[in-house]
Amino acid sequence: MRLQQKIAIITGGANGIGAATSRLFAKEGATVLIWDLSENGHRLAEELTSQNYPAFFRKISVADRDAVQTAVRQAKEQFGRIDILINNAGITKDKTLAKMTQEEWDTVIAVNQTGVFNCTQAAAEVMKAQRYGRIVSAASNVGLRGNFGQTNYVATKAAVIGMTKVWALELGKYGITANCIAPGFIETEMTLAIPEQVKQQMIPMIPMGYWGNPDDIAYGYLYLASDEARYVNGTCLVIDGGAARD
Repeated sequence: MRLQQKIAIITGGANGIGAATSRLFAKEGATVLIWDLSENGHRLAEELTSQNYPAFFRKISVADRDAVQTAVRQAKEQFGRIDILINNAGITKDKTLAKMTQEEWDTVIAVNQTGVFNCTQAAAEVMKAQRYGRIVSAASNVGLRGNFGQTNYVATKAAVIGMTKVWALELGKYGITANCIAPGFIETEMTLAIPEQVKQQMIPMIPMGYWGNPDDIAYGYLYLASDEARYVNGTCLVIDGGAARD
């Protein structure tokens, strides 16, 4: 029970990697606060509570600054503290540079970058007061190497890596660690739209020879959110089976 009595906010916690993380954190003893726009969050919270795990769902957009601040304040009032923030929410709207619209750029930036900022800024104030916190954010290995047709997405993931390093410097003195995870090719709802032929073409890039699954990332979140990682700060943990990044 690595997260016994911890209060954990998991954004994008209703599906894919987020759902796997919500389930794993609940089993490890955390009270799980699932933040998502997907109604699947209701079903997941009910699933976990039926197994006697404390879990709560809140329909929220991380891009809505006022909503995030309200949700953090109410979480603090209800539970007395916030120990863990997993900035997992993210979207894609892929296009080449020439074809990308302003809306496609703005929407991805709002969720994947500004959303991470909104949640971290609000939760960090609670963590500073209690002098303890774990902030773990979703980057991507494409934030390290780039990816064709993903100017907006890559920009946000590179930003997450940079913001994480800043927060490690600013928040460490309060007993707060800030780290991020850079997943590679992971089988999730988000990747279902990729044609199977394209997926097979990607496999030679992965020394392990297969795509990862959501649990592979959830266990990375668990480590960085646990007290076992108390001296890990400002790092980007790459979980991609060794995929080429040069």
